Amino acid sequence: MDNSLFRELVQWGLPVIVAAVSLALTALLRRYALRHLLDAPNARSSHTSPTPRGGGVAIVASFIAALALTGYAGLLPAPLVLALTLAGVLVACVGFIDDHGHIAARWRLLAHFAAAAIALFILPEIPVPFVSLPLLALVALGEAFYLAWMLNLYNFMDGIDGIAALEAICVCLGGALVFLLGAPSLAAAPLLLAAATLGFLCWNWPPARIFMGDAGSGFLGFALGVLSLQAAHQAPALFWSWAILLAVFVCDASLTLARRTFTGQKPYEAHRSHAYQHAARRWGHLPVTLATAAIDLFWLLPLALAVAVDRLHPAVAMAVAYAPLLALACYLNAGAKEGE
Repeated sequence: MDNSLFRELVQWGLPVIVAAVSLALTALLRRYALRHLLDAPNARSSHTSPTPRGGGVAIVASFIAALALTGYAGLLPAPLVLALTLAGVLVACVGFIDDHGHIAARWRLLAHFAAAAIALFILPEIPVPFVSLPLLALVALGEAFYLAWMLNLYNFMDGIDGIAALEAICVCLGGALVFLLGAPSLAAAPLLLAAATLGFLCWNWPPARIFMGDAGSGFLGFALGVLSLQAAHQAPALFWSWAILLAVFVCDASLTLARRTFTGQKPYEAHRSHAYQHAARRWGHLPVTLATAAIDLFWLLPLALAVAVDRLHPAVAMAVAYAPLLALACYLNAGAKEGE
């Protein structure tokens, strides 16, 4: 096949194929999970009936296959494809094992930092002023913690029907627009991740027929972190655009963790004290999931695009994006025990 024709087919037809493949794979995974990965409700659950989990593997498999095709077609830089594939698969495998049987937190964190190290070794370095070895080491350490936190916060925020998948789709579509404005060669990656997540969301839409599981949520958080770091390599403003797009999850997860830590609660124990979980008990899963998407599209996306085209200073945009969301999380008692 002519290479230009192949590129065109991949560029325009692949997202539709990826969504369809993810949809079909989720159906197959649901049959498996009904026998082997049934999530029974407990005191810390937000669901009331046994529901299979592990469907996020469909996102991983369809997205990784799509990355291979886009890399072969020359539509994405090879380091990004390799980093997302090698490190992302490690994260997903650890999550899938944990879905089947609990892995101690220290071993999960070790695997998460190993995945971060693999990704950072492959990705281009982020340009920093006044380059020196200590500064580069400090930047690399900060990036590793950032990727590990993104992975875990996404896991924390996957607690009600549809919210993690719809958030990923909104952030990825916004990220694709940001890349089109400042780094067009990278736009295919978030677009394909959105397509893979859309196929899964058809099964995860409230009321969910299958949950994402740690394999899917960890992979999504890690992939979004890698894409935002790749944006930083292109231009610092693009990273801040991604940080703005991720504000809903970052605010809720970070404030919840901080409050639980300072009030003597064990931050690593399962709980349902996130702001979105308090809100879901008050208003239901679907309204909270849709409200999250509305905030992403109508509040955060315009701010992110304004930063990307240099119409708004990143510091101002970050303050405008984060301050109301932190206030909202406080109002919804993020980190407070149920009933407080």
